[in-house]
Amino acid sequence: MPETTYLFGGLLGTLTVASLVSTLLSARAGTPDATLVNLDERIKAWWVMIAVLAAAILAGPYTVIGLFALVSFAALREFMTLTVSRRADHWPLFALFFVALPIQYWLVWTNWYGLFAIFVPVWCFLFLPALTVLRGDTENFLYRVAEQQWGVMATVYCISHIAALVWLPIAGFEGRQVLLVAFLLVVVQGSDVLQYVSGKLFGRHKLAPSVSPSKTWEGLIGGLVLASLLGATLWWLTPFTPLQAGGVALVSCLMGTLGGLVASAIKRDRRVKDWGHLIEGHGGMMDRVDSLVFAAPIFFHLVRYGWT
Repeated sequence: MPETTYLFGGLLGTLTVASLVSTLLSARAGTPDATLVNLDERIKAWWVMIAVLAAAILAGPYTVIGLFALVSFAALREFMTLTVSRRADHWPLFALFFVALPIQYWLVWTNWYGLFAIFVPVWCFLFLPALTVLRGDTENFLYRVAEQQWGVMATVYCISHIAALVWLPIAGFEGRQVLLVAFLLVVVQGSDVLQYVSGKLFGRHKLAPSVSPSKTWEGLIGGLVLASLLGATLWWLTPFTPLQAGGVALVSCLMGTLGGLVASAIKRDRRVKDWGHLIEGHGGMMDRVDSLVFAAPIFFHLVRYGWT
């Protein structure tokens, strides 16, 4: 698809410029600077992540589904390392990783939307506490079960909606649904960067200082406006008009911001800076996809009910 070439050509061009700027700043600084080192690590990680995503999209929808199954597995692992578990939780944890996650992505693979939509929020939500109670350990029972349910909801159910985009039956858009995955990832991840830059340039009023001290109202508004414009310029990747693309991008990025705040609150509750150390310069997988946890299902259902 020529759209894929144009999109990733633009992304690679952007990364090339970013790499050159990082190199020049490091050369000018002379001595190593922690901020510049982190910037360089982040840019290098983006090269790898975009290369992996491009390869998956070019390989076809089944590869995209497999990729996000791995993303869910890594994110679920990071989430569960921050939870309080007991010996009695071994069965439900095994079920999360080796039953619930594979079944959810098998439902995506086979395009069984009816069961895909309810498997985690109905079946898993009912059977996980039942499986836990069979072990007879009631110490912090509600607390432990809630963590398990929220973990599978966020890292498996919500993220699987990204993969499910590849099968949406959109008239006149057949065979191109994988581009919706690229659109969602670019605008939501782009919104994170644009909010950061807008906040650094214009930020004055804190958005949620006790949760994420670096986020400001000016950064949020500026980032959302710019991300909406970015979405409008990428309308050619989608079945949307430019105005529709901007509107969908706005809603998705707003939800992404809320997802990031919720993830930050969880980390503060657990007194950790990052979810993990899987991606150099970025932290863990959840640090990279936390905004997509809230954005993906909303984007999926907006498209499903508005364009299919």
